[in-house]
Amino acid sequence: MRKPTISLIWIVVAVLAIGLIPVVTKSITLRETVFIMLMYIALASSLNILLGYTGYVSFGHIVFYGIGGYVAISLIEYYGLNIIPAMILAGLFSALVAYALGQAILKLRGAYFAIATIGVNEAIKALVENLEPIGGAEGIYLHIDAYKPYGGPENAIWLSYYLMLAVTLAVIIVSWYVKKSKFGLGLLAIREDEDAAISLGVDTRSYKSLAYALSAFFPGMVGAIFFFKNGNIEPGVAFHLTKSVEMIFMVMLGGFGTVAGPFIGAIAYERIRGYLLVSEVFKNLHIAISGVILLLIVLFMPRGIVGFLCGRFPKLRRYLE
Repeated sequence: MRKPTISLIWIVVAVLAIGLIPVVTKSITLRETVFIMLMYIALASSLNILLGYTGYVSFGHIVFYGIGGYVAISLIEYYGLNIIPAMILAGLFSALVAYALGQAILKLRGAYFAIATIGVNEAIKALVENLEPIGGAEGIYLHIDAYKPYGGPENAIWLSYYLMLAVTLAVIIVSWYVKKSKFGLGLLAIREDEDAAISLGVDTRSYKSLAYALSAFFPGMVGAIFFFKNGNIEPGVAFHLTKSVEMIFMVMLGGFGTVAGPFIGAIAYERIRGYLLVSEVFKNLHIAISGVILLLIVLFMPRGIVGFLCGRFPKLRRYLE
């Protein structure tokens, strides 16, 4: 097993430092802000395993966030399961669904795959809206008694925060090890030239399906934590395509195919989004503005912030791989 490099170490330390700020200050406002920031880092880093390493753009990746949320909330509300095993099962179920879907839609490439992922998200959203056992269009609301095993809602919120921090650290570490592994080299070969990778003996179908499953595992857990903290889940929020666009934006902004890129992109996006949402002028236009920024990135800075910095300052490559 490869030893962690300085690039992984500083990112893990930075995430821990950011995550511990609300714990030390006991600030509720900071806790909510950092919770969203950690969630964005986890979602962007998980998508990067697919988008960054294989080059497959998924506009419907939020479907696994929604699936994970529904699985976990159903297990907690109807079967009294603890959030931790429910979260893990949610991630595993999301990964299983992704692997099964991958066997079919990963035969497509480019825009065809991207469009297919949107179709998958909308199909599952429509299915969930019509499943009365899990609340249908109204969704599921956790009863207040569901939080008693955790010492009440306030303790449950802090537990959700710690779990999000743990998942964020896990996805960053896994992303780094995937990139440095033989499996990761196969994914990068697919990204650069899939036909050449096939001719070199890479089992592209299995590699892509496994990458898709792994990139779905973490959003499944993130969705479980988020909706447990909120106390309810409904289809419109769980499968909102805007979040998929945000995930792509964060990966592209920071730099796809790097471990540091999604981390930097997520923090930058959270700050941009936070400013726009409180601005009287731009509060209803933050998605449109993000789209314009994404277009400018693709045109003038296609490797994102990390690629730009490494191009200007080559010595930074060992810190921003």
